[in-house]
Amino acid sequence: MEEFTQRQKKIGGVLQKDLADILQKAVKDGGMRGVIISVSKVTVTTDLSVAKVYLSVFPNGKGKELIEGIRSNTTLIRHEMAQRTKNQLRRMPNLEFFIDDSLEYIDGIERSLKREEDPIKEADLLAKRKKK
Repeated sequence: MEEFTQRQKKIGGVLQKDLADILQKAVKDGGMRGVIISVSKVTVTTDLSVAKVYLSVFPNGKGKELIEGIRSNTTLIRHEMAQRTKNQLRRMPNLEFFIDDSLEYIDGIERSLKREEDPIKEADLLAKRKKK
């Protein structure tokens, strides 16, 4: 597991808070009713040039569509972030967006433990749950 410096953690926290504001506003303004988006984690590389942003989306089915829209608007999001963080950061890191499917993964494990699904009897469940 990677160790992050205090600086990386601080920048990640600043980015996480501001990105959550920007993305939630964009979803609301875009007319996507009933969709909740949250920034679950932001990790910054040691040279502070790249920030990996992990997003949780509810309902799960909207995630793929939403991430494509976000990725196509990365330059606009990055510009907005640069405006918000200009007093805290000299350079805005490049943003890379990913879906955080850990909640979905945990839910699958929970269903198996409750015997709602049995991955041993239903082999196709395992293929669906494999991490990409």
